[in-house]
Amino acid sequence: MQPPRRSHLIVAWTGAVVFAASLVWFVYCYLVLFEQPDHSDVVLRPVVTDTLLFTAFALHHSVLARSGAKERLRRIVPAELERSLYTWVASLLFLGVCTWWQPVPGVLYALDGVWRVAAWGLQLLGVFLTLRASRALDELDLAGVRSVLRSGGKRSPLTTRGLYGFVRHPLYFAWALFVFSTPTMTGTRAAFAVISTAYLMIAIPWEERSLIETFGQEYEVYRQRVKTRMLPGLY
Repeated sequence: MQPPRRSHLIVAWTGAVVFAASLVWFVYCYLVLFEQPDHSDVVLRPVVTDTLLFTAFALHHSVLARSGAKERLRRIVPAELERSLYTWVASLLFLGVCTWWQPVPGVLYALDGVWRVAAWGLQLLGVFLTLRASRALDELDLAGVRSVLRSGGKRSPLTTRGLYGFVRHPLYFAWALFVFSTPTMTGTRAAFAVISTAYLMIAIPWEERSLIETFGQEYEVYRQRVKTRMLPGLY
């Protein structure tokens, strides 16, 4: 196996930094900026704007992950940079979504006392599960670095143990836990939680088609063993 090119490593590692920065920016926006209640009386316009914003991110996230789009991309981009390019574009779009997210008026609820502490605990659990599920998949693989280090070599194996034996998409479960367990649910946070989680639920069947194309019968057996996609008892 040939050692990775320096230029490819630079692209991959800087993409990983942008990926991490987008997640940090999201956490800051959701915990700090989105907590500020908006006192306007306009609801429809910001909700439509936010939906369109997230749809732009979601279309990239879903379309570029399809096998047909990957094949076309490989004609112009080295195979080992495919994941890194995907990470670059997705991270920049996500930064834009969080930055330009429009405030939605109202406060749905605000917990106090032990309930507020419990909500914080659930959010911390969501963060913990995200880290565990990412570690199981390999964070460098998710960020697009591992494929460059492998120089287009063997793909990562299918992960089916640990949290992946609980639900098939534990990262999405952890996301829902984090965004819906906030102790103060402003209209802005509610819009973000509902729109983003709805997209994840819609995207799962498309994502699993690609996983079946990649892993074949192995993934079919896994789906039969782990019935829950994302939300235990619901979906």
